[in-house]
Amino acid sequence: MRVPSDSAPMETVSQRNDPAGAVRPDERRARRRRRIIRNIVIAIVAIPALIWLVLYVTKGRFLKGTFESVVGRMTNREVRVGGDFQLYFAPWRIKFYAERFTIANPAWATRPYLFRADRIDTRIAPLSLLFGKRRLYSLDLENGAADLEWNAGHSTNTWTFSEKKGGKPLEFPRIDVATVRGTTVRYLDPRMRLLADLGIEDIRSENARIGQAVAVQGDGRIRDTPFRVSAQLLSPDATVNRGENKLTARAWAANNIVDVSGTLPSLAEIENVPFQTRGRGRDLSELLGIIGVVLPETRAYDLKARMVKEGEVYRFTRMAGVVGKSDVAGRLTVTNGERLHLDSVIDTKSLDIVDASVLVGYNPDIVAEKGAVAAAAATGSGPQKLLPDNDLPVEKIRAFDADLTWTVRQVKSRRVPISNMELKLDLDRGRLAMSPFNFAMSRGNVSTDIVFDTRQRPSAVKYDIRLAPTAMGRLLAGWGVTESGTSGTIKGRVQLAGRGDSIADSLASASGRIAFIMPQGTLWTRNAQLAEIDIGTFAQKMFAGKLKEPVSINCGLVAFTVRGGIAAADPILIDTRKNVILGRGGFSFRTEAIDLAVRADAKKFSLFSGQSPVGLGGHFSAPSLDVISPELIGRAGAGLGLAIAAAPLAGVLAFVDVGDAKSAACGPVLSGATAAAQRTSKGEKRDDVGRGTTAKDEKGQEKPGKEQRKKFLGIF
Repeated sequence: MRVPSDSAPMETVSQRNDPAGAVRPDERRARRRRRIIRNIVIAIVAIPALIWLVLYVTKGRFLKGTFESVVGRMTNREVRVGGDFQLYFAPWRIKFYAERFTIANPAWATRPYLFRADRIDTRIAPLSLLFGKRRLYSLDLENGAADLEWNAGHSTNTWTFSEKKGGKPLEFPRIDVATVRGTTVRYLDPRMRLLADLGIEDIRSENARIGQAVAVQGDGRIRDTPFRVSAQLLSPDATVNRGENKLTARAWAANNIVDVSGTLPSLAEIENVPFQTRGRGRDLSELLGIIGVVLPETRAYDLKARMVKEGEVYRFTRMAGVVGKSDVAGRLTVTNGERLHLDSVIDTKSLDIVDASVLVGYNPDIVAEKGAVAAAAATGSGPQKLLPDNDLPVEKIRAFDADLTWTVRQVKSRRVPISNMELKLDLDRGRLAMSPFNFAMSRGNVSTDIVFDTRQRPSAVKYDIRLAPTAMGRLLAGWGVTESGTSGTIKGRVQLAGRGDSIADSLASASGRIAFIMPQGTLWTRNAQLAEIDIGTFAQKMFAGKLKEPVSINCGLVAFTVRGGIAAADPILIDTRKNVILGRGGFSFRTEAIDLAVRADAKKFSLFSGQSPVGLGGHFSAPSLDVISPELIGRAGAGLGLAIAAAPLAGVLAFVDVGDAKSAACGPVLSGATAAAQRTSKGEKRDDVGRGTTAKDEKGQEKPGKEQRKKFLGIF
């Protein structure tokens, strides 16, 4: 059988219709995707390669304008390259080269440029620009100058390129190899009133090693005080390798030397880094005066502390050292906010009394060399005055605030034993309060509150000093009183208020009351009997061999009313077993003059009694005791006249005390009442204690016809 002639074409059609031999649509789509991916990959590789090739050949010089524009927009600053410019991959690291390169400062800054350099040539790790801390493989910097400033409100700085982010800490990139020549840094902080101009010694490093210490020298001004500084980076090799960065620095300012040493985590990181500090100089007030803190003048000091900076807060802990001849330990926190604030806790084991003189405004060096009178004169006081007259620096005191707690275990004093002192000081916008100011004195406690309010002009000053019952034997031991045989105590209070910017001025205008009360007790001192001018009693005791028999005190009050700086006896009244001691007169805070007359009236008949007042005169700085008063000389003359005219025995009559002194009612005495409220033991109003004035010869008015002759004129 023959096969039809058209069998071959039919076979061909059948083959075309066979699915196994045809290209399916999904395969065609896959091939198309592969071609697209291949082309994209080729483009991804080719385009950067082409860009790299173009940049490498041209060194990227054509990008100069683009670089200035893009970086300028990113930093919100004007960026300029005044000379040659290169930016390309070499081969995998970014090479940046620029001549006469500048980055402008914001408009508020005092200098036009944040950074400028004659030449900068660096290799940058590309990925570090996207991730982690920026890294420079190498840096060659010639004549670079950085101007680092804070604005007046301390809300932003020149190196933070966005005002919305505030002022960020300064950060440096990691630099492996560096050559730095002629580099300077200027730092300005208006809040701290700090300006520093620093020059960095030339640096040359290879293979991340510098090989020697890098020095920084410079000077500047903090507030109104010039200073100079010298620093060294002792481990620069470790610095470039991100290891330990041992730094030492020394600054000289206002007769002070300050040393700082520590280990930095990186070249510019000082936040929360502990530094060991040491300060020494002739006067601690000169050191703190640099930052505007007012402190009384001190003797030479040498202090060490650990300092940690945390933002605007500087903490000095583990502080220890000496000021003058007194030890000091504790802590100090300085906050440089809108208002400077100091918070300090100080502990002293032994305080030299000369160093303590700063509490009243004396210069302790002058006190040690020439005494208190010379120290007072140095404050502006007149000749032979004790009260310091140096005005408080009101404007400076108003510029900062402070809190101080100071405890002292023992005060080294030759006359009065003082211990367990505690002072709390609070300075708030010109109001200076020392409250409480407590200390133990001769087994008694003294509590003091003193306020200088400089907000009022002139300053309103208040003194409130309270003496708890204190054994007179110990209190007056330095003035000849023996503790053995003395059981008497004394308590008192001083309340005064005045106006003035110095202690002298505030007391010269003060009004108030001073009162010291003596309850029942005994007092023995040989001078006490002589002060009573009772020769008969003294002679009897001497002959009887009872020289140490104590004076028995029933009650006593030594009080003054102060008006306009003048203190008048109101009253001086001491009732003893044998005598009533009375005093008249007063003293002046204005002139520091003393004019008092104290005498003893016998309660029983006594021969050889002087019956004349003991005068207490002079000034605060040099009081004088006048035992031989004009009245006593007059009585001696009268006795001599009687002896010549009549008989020798008649001369004794001039020294006879008939013993009619009236005992005091101790109630008003022990309550510290004024002279007008004093009574005799029989309830009668006393007419022998004066009327609260400074007169020493005023007459009694309650019993007409009876003059108070006996106080000052004796029985005649």
